Amino acid sequence: MSSRIKASSRIQAATFCKNEKVVYPGHGVAQINDIVDKQVAGNKACFYELKFLNKDVTILVPTHNVDSIGIRRLASSEHITDIFKTLMEPSKRISQETATNWNKRNKDYQCKLRTGDLKEICKIYRDLKNMSVYKELSFGEKALLQQTETLLAQEISLVQNMREEKAIECLRSLFDKAAYTRHNQVATL
Repeated sequence: MSSRIKASSRIQAATFCKNEKVVYPGHGVAQINDIVDKQVAGNKACFYELKFLNKDVTILVPTHNVDSIGIRRLASSEHITDIFKTLMEPSKRISQETATNWNKRNKDYQCKLRTGDLKEICKIYRDLKNMSVYKELSFGEKALLQQTETLLAQEISLVQNMREEKAIECLRSLFDKAAYTRHNQVATL
């Protein structure tokens, strides 16, 4: 079987290669270990075998489902630069009602996480980091903050060719610089 296969469905699906690293929304970066054909319910189906880099988990994903799942290629260096810029932007104001209604915010955050959109994940991270300055985060908020930080750091480390710990340092320092700048701007008003 060819190491490159075109997944087909009604809409043209993404094409991935064996050994390519991809992002599985909400779970992080995985490597395509193999492209396999299997018999499922009497029909031949083609699957990507994904091995997650930071988990001891391997899954099979039907090639025709990659678009609906949201599996995508790693971001470009330019996109990572945009992510860093987004971290420097102020968070949108969260109303007192929304701030106290964790269930509503969590539902919104989980929907954004499932899209796998790196910019949306970055905004969740930024909003939670900003919120942590003004109030102690709940257990769920802390867990989500950790998850978004891990997802961002995984991808940034691979794209920027650095250790994941260094990527986490970069994320935190960018946020700290942005918070310091915003604090000084407010202090001078």
